[in-house]
Amino acid sequence: MRLCLLLLLFIWLSATTPAQNLVIHNAKIYSSPDTPPATHVTLLIRGGKIVALGSNVRTPAGIAALPCNGCVVFAGFWNTHVHFTGPQWEAAASRPAEELTRDMHAMLTHSGFTTVVDVSSDPNNTVSLRRRIQSGEVAGPNIYTSGFALYPPHGIPFYLDDLPEKIRVQLPQPDSTVAAVQAVRMNQAHGTDLAKLFTGAYLTPDNIVHMPLEIAKTAVRASHDHQQLVFAHPSDQQGVQIAIQSGVDVLAHAPDTITDVNGDLVNEMVRRHMAMTPTLKLFSGSSHIDKIRDIVAQFHQAGGRLLFGTDTGFLTDYDVSEEYRQLQMAELTFRDVLSMLTVNPAKEFHLESHVGQLKIGYDGDLTILSRDPNNGNLQDFAHVLYTVRSGRVIFDAESMH
Repeated sequence: MRLCLLLLLFIWLSATTPAQNLVIHNAKIYSSPDTPPATHVTLLIRGGKIVALGSNVRTPAGIAALPCNGCVVFAGFWNTHVHFTGPQWEAAASRPAEELTRDMHAMLTHSGFTTVVDVSSDPNNTVSLRRRIQSGEVAGPNIYTSGFALYPPHGIPFYLDDLPEKIRVQLPQPDSTVAAVQAVRMNQAHGTDLAKLFTGAYLTPDNIVHMPLEIAKTAVRASHDHQQLVFAHPSDQQGVQIAIQSGVDVLAHAPDTITDVNGDLVNEMVRRHMAMTPTLKLFSGSSHIDKIRDIVAQFHQAGGRLLFGTDTGFLTDYDVSEEYRQLQMAELTFRDVLSMLTVNPAKEFHLESHVGQLKIGYDGDLTILSRDPNNGNLQDFAHVLYTVRSGRVIFDAESMH
């Protein structure tokens, strides 16, 4: 009986796991940001893992091949700042799979993202969506989620005023350390992977309220006790200081109110091993976008770990090319941006042993481009031909025409 049950479990897992076999011939491959490209390469994925990589790879019969003809192949791209907050993600547990796949194409997979980090959305929707992706029912990226962000007391930002009331009443605004622990634990009970704090929140465009330091420290401690990373929305110098002093791991944005954000503060962030997701497109209309870019450049030059993220979901324009343009204007190089998309988030999430590079034994997550952004234009990172997760094609540009 036990053997039969194990066999049935194996059959069920095999039927629902989206890992597949795939081969790509004649590719230009960047195995990591630190290595020069190799050309005329064959890459073979079996069971969702890279099993062969080279110029003399024998391909077993019956494995699907992707048309390539000189395409440019990278490890799967990460977007470490997204939100599943639009109406298309409501009732994610029951919406038709083809509709969710279509919406994933529009928002994420057409940009090559094989892994995304959701930093505040309704966990009832996001966890259901993740489960259906993991089963193979919906074609989409790996999802890490924070559930609902924690806000300062009476500190929900003004730009969330149009949220439905049924969502607004669920947003935690802990006014004590006990309430902070309860909010973190509630998210964890939904199956979340990380936490998000608003250490600085815009109550109005000219008024930033801050999370009390002890509440922030308690929320971080409760998250770290469960081995969860903590992201913070800082807004300004004081929000950054609270994030630093409470032990936050990642700034979800560069600070955009730049008063008193100086080199000493940037160096302190780096010294505390804090990472940053710049989200420069979000601030591209600001009169001081050049100063925000300077903060990002200083952080990078001081040795800080940058992660790629766009605030997609809050931003309903899903074109990511502006983010790449802004990063190039911040004088980041091809190697810098490729690191932000691949090895840096893998390290931040402690997955570098099997994610973020193209190596034998690593996950078969690929982003395949029609142009090489190493030729001088970082916006070419947005020219995606295929997005592949665990050997399964989850976006094919040709099929969209």
